[in-house]
Amino acid sequence: MIHNPNNIVTAGKPLEEASKVMVMVHGRGGSARDILSLSEYINDEDFAFVAPEAHNNTWYPYSFLRPMQENEPYLSSALQVLTSLRGRLQSDYNFKLPQIYWFGFSQGACLMLEFVARNAMEYGGVFGLSGGLIGPPNTPRNYEGSFSNTPIFLGCSDVDSHVPKERVLESEQVFRTMGADVTAKLYPNFAHTINEDELNVVNLLIAGTSLNQ
Repeated sequence: MIHNPNNIVTAGKPLEEASKVMVMVHGRGGSARDILSLSEYINDEDFAFVAPEAHNNTWYPYSFLRPMQENEPYLSSALQVLTSLRGRLQSDYNFKLPQIYWFGFSQGACLMLEFVARNAMEYGGVFGLSGGLIGPPNTPRNYEGSFSNTPIFLGCSDVDSHVPKERVLESEQVFRTMGADVTAKLYPNFAHTINEDELNVVNLLIAGTSLNQ
């Protein structure tokens, strides 16, 4: 394994006591502690937060828009980290899938969104900020499974230099056809960062407030 699945950092409630858990996936050059700092903005005290850390702080070497084989074997190792982590949350801490939430930013959002697409089930929620599904344009999206109305939020700038808005909108459609309750928001002329509105949307969806009328 390139990435160590045991290299994780936690925050919030202890895993043994929490009724919900959020897996937070950092971006390129970031760290588990970086992304965990955003847990302070989650307005729900029932959460444990878990963040894996990539080898050398990068999940895969090239853009998420490159052919997938160019990012191997790093990409497969990174996906395996999330598979392993989900399995441990289920087996060691008895979390059911609807108690598991996913949060990612930038490269971490791309990795997390690709993982849940390949493992579509009824999760508590999926929040991908400044990211989209992995692969070059016209990548076949032959994913299996159903999200069973899992709330999914995709937030991104409409001029993000790393993430084309077209990929965000494509990802929205893929998740919707797979049975998710998807909210996508493109923020005009915004930087490649996380904004207050995105965190507000995440909190509303965690609270069970539907944003789609």
